[in-house]
Amino acid sequence: MRLFLALDIAPSIRGRIAQFMGGVRGFAPDARWASAESLHLTLKFIGEWPPEKLEDLKRALAGVRGQPPEITFSGTGFFPTPRSARVFWIGIQAGPELASLAGAVDATTSVLGIEKEQRPFAPHLTLARTGSGRPQRASSDRANSSFRRLQKELAARPAPAFGTMSPHEFFLYESKLSPKGAVYTKLASFPL
Repeated sequence: MRLFLALDIAPSIRGRIAQFMGGVRGFAPDARWASAESLHLTLKFIGEWPPEKLEDLKRALAGVRGQPPEITFSGTGFFPTPRSARVFWIGIQAGPELASLAGAVDATTSVLGIEKEQRPFAPHLTLARTGSGRPQRASSDRANSSFRRLQKELAARPAPAFGTMSPHEFFLYESKLSPKGAVYTKLASFPL
């Protein structure tokens, strides 16, 4: 099983993002665009997990506690840099509660043998990818023109704002890869 932990996006925010994506998708037609229905805010990517240990993982996650974070979705950007962009994202602004929740999830899963995150938590909402879609910088980074038209279009517009939400639960998802893209299934929810 390929698993990850995430927060859902409020329906009103998801709708505004879907409308925005529909208006800019044509400026990067070669990118692999996420479907609005599949958007989520990842707290922790687990990766492959044995099905026979699923209940152990759920029990451990049931002990995670946190304050509901207030999360604002606004602005856009590119990873790893605008010049060598491979990932197009929406920005997320949140108080310390969101990073604390991600840290608590990371600490809990590490007890089960899942590798701890090496980089600081950087919340974002991925809308599109090109090439390998690797967001990290590499010494071989070079100019990538896949998002150039989109970048030019976005520079001429005011920064988009999609709304604010305060989730009261997070979810364990299974991700099944298919030729049409990943299909996500909720396996469990955990209240904050």
